[in-house]
Amino acid sequence: MFGRSAWIAAVLLLLAAVILLIARSPIALQSWLDQPRRSFLLAQGANPDVVRMTLPETKPLSAVAELGRKLFFDPRLSGSGNQSCASCHDPAHAYAPDNRLSVQLGGGDMHQFGVRAAPSLEYLYRQPNFSIGPDNPGNESVNLQQQASLGIQAPHVQKTALGTKAAAGNLVPVGGLFWDGRVNTLQQQAGGPLFNPLEMDGGTPAILLAKLKQAAYAPDFVQLFGPGVFREPTLAVAEALFALSRFQIEDASFRPFSSKYDAWLQGRARFTAAELRGYLAFNDTRKGNCAACHLDHVTRDGLPPLFTDMQYEALGVPRNAGIPANRDPHYFDLGLCGPYRTDLKQQTHYCGMFLTPTLRNVATRHAFFHNGEYHTLAQVMDFYALRDTEPQTIYGKDSTGKTEKFNDIPPAERGNVDVTDAPFDRKAGEIPAMSAQDRQDIVAFLQTLNDGYSANQHPK
Repeated sequence: MFGRSAWIAAVLLLLAAVILLIARSPIALQSWLDQPRRSFLLAQGANPDVVRMTLPETKPLSAVAELGRKLFFDPRLSGSGNQSCASCHDPAHAYAPDNRLSVQLGGGDMHQFGVRAAPSLEYLYRQPNFSIGPDNPGNESVNLQQQASLGIQAPHVQKTALGTKAAAGNLVPVGGLFWDGRVNTLQQQAGGPLFNPLEMDGGTPAILLAKLKQAAYAPDFVQLFGPGVFREPTLAVAEALFALSRFQIEDASFRPFSSKYDAWLQGRARFTAAELRGYLAFNDTRKGNCAACHLDHVTRDGLPPLFTDMQYEALGVPRNAGIPANRDPHYFDLGLCGPYRTDLKQQTHYCGMFLTPTLRNVATRHAFFHNGEYHTLAQVMDFYALRDTEPQTIYGKDSTGKTEKFNDIPPAERGNVDVTDAPFDRKAGEIPAMSAQDRQDIVAFLQTLNDGYSANQHPK
């Protein structure tokens, strides 16, 4: 046993260590003293690091945005006369489809199948233009093809939920709209489905002009854009697409930030036990590691998280046999390198990469990933956990009876699939990074990202 002098020496040594800690790092000392308090609050489901978020302003819509709202809900603009923008982007379903179809029906007869799952239009207001690589502080003139070529040569730093800063130097594709980032503005995005023969099938600008001139809101066009707006089809269409983009930018329903998670960040809600376990597994670099790509922290300037890094990943999602285009064994939807994006078709190291979507309102979705292969979050979590450890449960078999991993990507490009970052850093037969309980808990956490959390659910 220690004698009295030994105890005094130990106390003095501890005091010296504390004084040294205060002198060198008062912040570190405060963090050390706060740790028990933080752990206690987190165990109670409360946020130990309450933040103040800078939310977008809510203002009355401009006259142009009001016109865009009318256009957004007008089915007469489609070739069938039965499909509006809202048909596939229903505001009652987080501006996504309200059905369980992998790809939506459209065309002039409403019987044409699309080729990709319709994404949500929510939370796009901070989406940057498409680019490849880090910021260019030297302002050198480097075009997209040069950036893409550099991307294949750059070393890859492993990306984790707690170490995204370490991967900041990776040269990666980021930004843009659609699953392949082929356009940069909501105005361009609105024109895609409008004229796609498999979607709204609006025909030509001349056909659309005739419909706009007959619409009840035709006087709005003249008032906003002048009496000559209907003289030239391309001008009228450009103004219509501009109005649609303004509606999506200005209307607060496209970025409400009213989920339980938003309330939790601000100290106005508590997680259940399952939600808390899911949140921890979501951020655990040894388990879900989800936050590596689906960023869940407030930005440095106080902006609420969008649950996406806006980058592109090749995940190797199984081929969806329910998409008619996939009946052709030679057809592959390869995202960044085609077939619908053409400027990167020679950059085969990007084949199979698709945009990482926001996870906000993900629990309201009915089709997941670019090809809508999965229809429940439980299936999605099983894919992440078992893709590499039990591939036979995820993929079909080839002609020889062997499980064919990454079967929606040609063999030559399957090396693009991420097998480095957790939870994909496992091999067949190994224990999955996430247990069945982990996966169930993460689904519970994802449900806290649904907007519309009621104030009367806040704890007292």
